[in-house]
Amino acid sequence: MPADRAAGTAQGWTTLADLRALSLKAWNSGAPLRELLDPTGLYPRRRALKRPTAAALLRDYAAARAWAAELTAAVGPFSLETAEVGRTTIGSNQLPAAAVFASADDEIAFAGKSREAAQFTELADGLTGLDPCFRRWALRRPLKLVDLGASALTAARVALWLRDHQEPGVYVRQLSLDGVHTKFIESHRKVIDELLEALTAEGAFEDADDAADKQSADVPAAPDSLLGQPAARTPAGRFAARHGFLHPPELVRFRSLDPGLPLLGEARDVTVTADAFSTLSLPVTRVLMTENLVNFLALPERADTVAIYGAGYGFSSLRDAGWLQDCEVLYWGDLDTHGFRILDQLRAVHPHVGSVLMDEATLLAHREVWGSEPSPSKAALSRLTLEETKLYDALRHDGYGTSVRLEQELVRWDWALERLGG
Repeated sequence: MPADRAAGTAQGWTTLADLRALSLKAWNSGAPLRELLDPTGLYPRRRALKRPTAAALLRDYAAARAWAAELTAAVGPFSLETAEVGRTTIGSNQLPAAAVFASADDEIAFAGKSREAAQFTELADGLTGLDPCFRRWALRRPLKLVDLGASALTAARVALWLRDHQEPGVYVRQLSLDGVHTKFIESHRKVIDELLEALTAEGAFEDADDAADKQSADVPAAPDSLLGQPAARTPAGRFAARHGFLHPPELVRFRSLDPGLPLLGEARDVTVTADAFSTLSLPVTRVLMTENLVNFLALPERADTVAIYGAGYGFSSLRDAGWLQDCEVLYWGDLDTHGFRILDQLRAVHPHVGSVLMDEATLLAHREVWGSEPSPSKAALSRLTLEETKLYDALRHDGYGTSVRLEQELVRWDWALERLGG
């Protein structure tokens, strides 16, 4: 940084970089883009400048002069208002007092965002051409529109189709719209819902999936009130249910660990729909849940016991299985913050679920294979035991090191068998 600019910064005077940072902050709020679409009188916009006092002029006149020169040289996107300083001390000096942006375009140019603004205007015109109601969404989500680019127009066409086909009764895969496929819908569910809301109602564009996930994670309600219909267990399922699409059922894979208990004919490893799983009445007293496929397949034989395979946060399909209440249920997950978060979510609907191999002794006995958790959870969990909470807190606050995790497949098998009772 040049010495004169450093001096201005050190003394708290508003430098050109400071002024640009204010304009970038305005850009990040979306305000200048909204002004392009719907002027409210925000511009001309005056930004007051912190400037040298008379005492500062006496102390370091050269630095103050260099500060003023930098701002004056940049005039173009903005004009400068000046104020008299130092008349009775050092003599009258006209110093920059405020920068005035005559229009939103001027401030956008100063922030270096003219290309993005032109894209926004073009996209907003395109949306309005599809339906004037989309203009409201563009005003609420100007930066999102820029980020989406042409995908916003495709999402808008999907929203229009949903408005006109309220109970399609087909799979998302069967939509016949140019540029629209299952992955596009999966990636743009939220914006499609927001655009559809702009077409049909006045609202705050609250995301239905986020609201449902929050309820699912935070409220230990009864299964029927927590989940609704079977198709509403996952974000994709909730989207399908909201808009009348068909949706593939959730599946549950489980296997009998009891050689004398075949599940279907002679089969002991079975996959059924979540609905079918919820209606079972198996003569078992113990259930082991694990996220790792090899662990699931390698679990030893044990009388009156079944094992259930899940994947990450994939145990939502068990929420309606009321018969689990009559069993001892143990969950074996990764020894990391998300493993405990899954356990906490399981207990929202099956409060009696216990944990196994998710203790400090197991963690410390496998220090040589510790890994690093990419994005540790920082959430406060209310359904853990005191010991689980102590370990979870130590993990999320780096009590054993930075982002420590022990993946369940790295636990020594002899150690696991001893604690599983195999």
